Amino acid sequence: MAEAQLCGLQDEFTCSVCQDTLTDPVTIPCGHNFCLKCITDYWDQSHVCSCPQCRENFSTRPALRRNTLLNEVIKKLKKTVSPPSKIYASPGDVECDACTRKRVRAVKSCLTCLASFCQTHLQPLYEIAAWKGHKLVDPDRNLKEKLCVKHQKNLEMFCRTDETCICLMCAVTEHDGHEKVELETEREGKQKQLVMTQSEIRRRLEEKEKKLKETRRTTEEMKLSVQRVMREHEKSFTDLIHCIEETHKKLTERITEKEKREMEKAEGVMKQLEKEIEELKRREAELKELSKTKDHLHFLQTFSSCCVFPANGDSLTFTVTADFSSEDLLKELSCLKKSLEKISQQDILTRTPSGHEAPIFTLQPPEPQSREEFLQYFCPLTLDINTANKLLRLFEGNKKVRCKETKAKYPDHPDRFDLCYQVLCREALTGTRYYWEVECSGRLMRIGVAYKGLRRKGDGKECGLGKNDKSWCLRCFDSEYSVWHNNKRTLIKAPYSPRIGVYLDWPAGCLSFYSISNTMTLLHRFNTSFTEPLYPGFRLLFNSSVTISQLTPCDH
Repeated sequence: MAEAQLCGLQDEFTCSVCQDTLTDPVTIPCGHNFCLKCITDYWDQSHVCSCPQCRENFSTRPALRRNTLLNEVIKKLKKTVSPPSKIYASPGDVECDACTRKRVRAVKSCLTCLASFCQTHLQPLYEIAAWKGHKLVDPDRNLKEKLCVKHQKNLEMFCRTDETCICLMCAVTEHDGHEKVELETEREGKQKQLVMTQSEIRRRLEEKEKKLKETRRTTEEMKLSVQRVMREHEKSFTDLIHCIEETHKKLTERITEKEKREMEKAEGVMKQLEKEIEELKRREAELKELSKTKDHLHFLQTFSSCCVFPANGDSLTFTVTADFSSEDLLKELSCLKKSLEKISQQDILTRTPSGHEAPIFTLQPPEPQSREEFLQYFCPLTLDINTANKLLRLFEGNKKVRCKETKAKYPDHPDRFDLCYQVLCREALTGTRYYWEVECSGRLMRIGVAYKGLRRKGDGKECGLGKNDKSWCLRCFDSEYSVWHNNKRTLIKAPYSPRIGVYLDWPAGCLSFYSISNTMTLLHRFNTSFTEPLYPGFRLLFNSSVTISQLTPCDH
C-alpha cells in the first residue's frame, strides 16, 4: 500500500530546475526542494539568491544541507517504481499538450480534440467510451491549419468549384450549389496528376542530363581542336622562327584569348544545365515525398504549389569549328618567305564582313519560325491568388480568371492589387526563352508581363499593365488590338482571334504577341532590354475572362 502511494507521488519529487527526480535533495527556507547541484549552480549564476519556484528572495545566501529524510524516501521510490519510458520532446518534435512539466514527445494527434498526446495521456482516448470515436493521426504540429478559419470546424470536404478545402458549415453556406467531394476522393484524382507531373519532371531531367553530357563532350572536342591547330602552326613556324616571332606571338595570343572566351561561354552553359538539373531533382524529391504523405489535407493544400513545372530552359546549341587558322596564311608562309613583313601585319583569324571576329560556336538557337517551334519553349503558368484583385475569381486549378461584380473573400496580402482588376502569375521568367497561349472572352482584357515592383495599391499609372516603365501589354477591346508600354499606345490592325500567343526572349529583350487561328499572325514585337525577372499578368473588365492554355510541344 505504501509503495502504491509512493508511485502516485513520483512527480512531487521532481526538481523544478532540471525537471528530473531529485538528486541529493536540499530544502531551502521557503520550503521548496531542489537538487543540491541545481540550486547551487542557479545561485552561482545570479546576483540575488531567490527560489526558482516561488521567487522568494533571501537577504543572505542560505546554507544548504541534504534533506536526509527526503533522500531516503526518493531512494525507496526509485527501488519500487520502474524508470519511466518517457521520451522527452527535442527541438523539432511535436510535444504532448497534456504534460504539465517537462513535455514528452507526442505519439499521436487528435483531430477531434485538436491536441497532441504522449503514450501516457493518449490512453484515456482508447479506454473512455466518449472519446473512442476521436480521429487520431500521426503527430502534427499544424493542427490549427486543419480548422476552418471562419467556423472553427474541421476541414472535411473539397470544393472543386473554388479549388479549396472547406468544413461542413461552409458546404451549406458559402459553397451551396458548388461541386463538393470528400478529401480522399479529390486526393485520388490529384494523385494521378501528380504521377504525370513526376513523369514529366523525370523526362526533363533526363533531357538536361543528356544535354549536359553533350556539352561536355563538345567542350573536349574544342580543346582537342585548339591543340591540333596549335601544333600545325608550331610546325609551320619552326623554319621561320627568327623572322616571324612577332607574328607567331600575335597568333598564339589571339587563339588563347578566343579559347578562353569560348570556354567561359561553355562553362556558363554547363552551370545553367547543372542548376536546372538540381532544381528538377529537388522538385522530384518534393513530389515523391508528397505522394507518400497520408495527410490528405496537407496533400491538397500543398499540391498546387508543388505541381508547377519549373521554367524549361533553352535547348542550347553548341557548335564547334576547328578552323582557327587561315589557309591563305599557311600557303603564303610556305611559298613566300620574303612576304613575312606583309603577312605579320595582316589579321590572322577570320573576321566577318563587319570587321568583328566570327564566333567559334553559338549558344542561342535561331528565332522560331512556326508554331511547332514556338511550342518547344512552352512554359506552364499558374495564376497567383495572392495577387488577384478581390473581384477576380480563379478556376481550373488557377489556370482561368474571370472578373465578377461581387468580391471574393480573399485574405489581405501585400502583393494583392486592391483597386486594379489585375492578377499576376507565380512564375518568374528570366534568362531564357518562353512561350504561352491564352483564350480570351469578353469585351476588355490586357495580356502582358511586368516586373515584381509593379505597384499593388491604388489605380494610378504605377499599377496598371502597360501604363508604366515596369510593364508591357497587349490590350484587346471590342475585338480590336493595341499595345502599351510606359502609357504609350500603339494601334494594331489585324483580324481578331480569341487565342493569343506570347513569346518572350528575355536575353534578347524581345516580347512578341501573336494572333493564333489557322496561322500565327505577329501583332507586335517589343524590342528592349530586360533588367529583372518578368511575371505574366492579366487585367480584365466585368464578365471578361482569360484562360491559360495547357500546351505541350506536340499540340500542333
